Amino acid sequence: MKASKHKIVLYNPDAVFFDMPLALLAIGSCFDNSRYDVVIIDGRIDENAHQKVLEEVKGAVCFGVTVLTGKPINDAIVITRKVKQNNPEVPTVWGGWHTSLFPERTLEEEMSIDIAVQGQGEITFQELIAAFEKNSSLDGIHGICYHSEDGEVIKNPTREMVNMDELPPANYGLIDVEKYFQKKGRRQLDYISSVGCFYRCAFCADPYVFKRKFSAISPERMSLEFARLYKKYAYEDINFQDETFFTFKDRVLLMAQELINQNINISWAATLRADQGNRLTQDDFHLLAKSGLRRVLVGVESGSQEMMDWLKKDIKKEQVISTAEKCIESNIDVQFPFIVGFPGESAEAFTKTINFAITLANKSDLFEIIIFYFKPYPGSAISRDVIKQGYLMPTSLQQWSEFDYIGSSGPWMTAEKYHDAETLKFYLKLSRSKHTLAFPLKWIAKKRLMNKRLGFPIEKSVIEKFIPQQKLS
Repeated sequence: MKASKHKIVLYNPDAVFFDMPLALLAIGSCFDNSRYDVVIIDGRIDENAHQKVLEEVKGAVCFGVTVLTGKPINDAIVITRKVKQNNPEVPTVWGGWHTSLFPERTLEEEMSIDIAVQGQGEITFQELIAAFEKNSSLDGIHGICYHSEDGEVIKNPTREMVNMDELPPANYGLIDVEKYFQKKGRRQLDYISSVGCFYRCAFCADPYVFKRKFSAISPERMSLEFARLYKKYAYEDINFQDETFFTFKDRVLLMAQELINQNINISWAATLRADQGNRLTQDDFHLLAKSGLRRVLVGVESGSQEMMDWLKKDIKKEQVISTAEKCIESNIDVQFPFIVGFPGESAEAFTKTINFAITLANKSDLFEIIIFYFKPYPGSAISRDVIKQGYLMPTSLQQWSEFDYIGSSGPWMTAEKYHDAETLKFYLKLSRSKHTLAFPLKWIAKKRLMNKRLGFPIEKSVIEKFIPQQKLS
């Protein structure tokens, strides 16, 4: 008589974006589908997602949730409490960025969570499932925190990074890929080819979580996977979710050549550091463009070299310009994110950032300039410094769920700087408008940016009076 499968239920909390749940795919793909039934439910995609979880979790060996810091925490708490209330015998496991940053604090505050996973979760989760099946101790499982029988929070040793090529490919059959295509409005496949980052940016949590280590899938394996997935899903675009996709130049160039050789007619987008772009030749960029590279994201952060150095970006402004010019030559779009409002940012540094952002915007219509306001992201070097200086970070899951690190400014922004930054953001957006009725205003915006004259923004006042701007949350 055939034994029944063990069921594993995984949940992706509600959020405002529709990237495929790659973390859950990575974990779920590690299990033999002849022995395990992995069910992925997505709060952003599935109707009545909570009800589906409660139906599926009955008799399951485990319930797992991936959690980003911010709004997704709320939904994660609600569903985890429901699962625990209805099925107290089912172990609940949280993983993702938030538990990698705050493993002990998360468990101390929320008793409905049994285990918190840190860093890469594929091997850790396999060991957890084996322990659940055998009802054995969690003592020897690296990379977790858990509640002991008496309620104490125990933190096990850190798990070392696993070579990406030793892990199985993502099984996209665990999700309804077409639903994600529909939500995105394009047949775009999300894919992650590496984990970690060698670099030391002071505003980023990656050095804290992955200890400046990096592992990537080989280009040979990627090309085989892309061909197989292309045949199955007929995707038109790949959105690489890597932190630093171009870490190894030869790896990326080989992958690009394989896309060409195999006639995989797609476009793709990825992250690119300015120093990496500077090391690529123009011929390299032509090859990348021929393979389908449509856009790169090049983090600039500041227009002041002194601020760049303080941020430990380890890039030069000249490298940004070099990368920008090569992208123009190869007709590749670029997103250039900047951040203003850092602690200790002088008026001169702020002005240099505004001017450098405008300089890049004026170079090409291929370029999109994005302005963010600094908020100390948990785990980053700057956040540790400002906490020592008295800055109060959120201390509870509820406060972290309300933490806005995209739309609002921190306490280091003066009213004058905020006004200037908002004005720049307005004219940058207007200069890229594709609406035919906005053409005269688009022309004015381009002229203002070209001449670096953003004072008296009467167009902004008039437009926002009749079209109130949506506030980010």
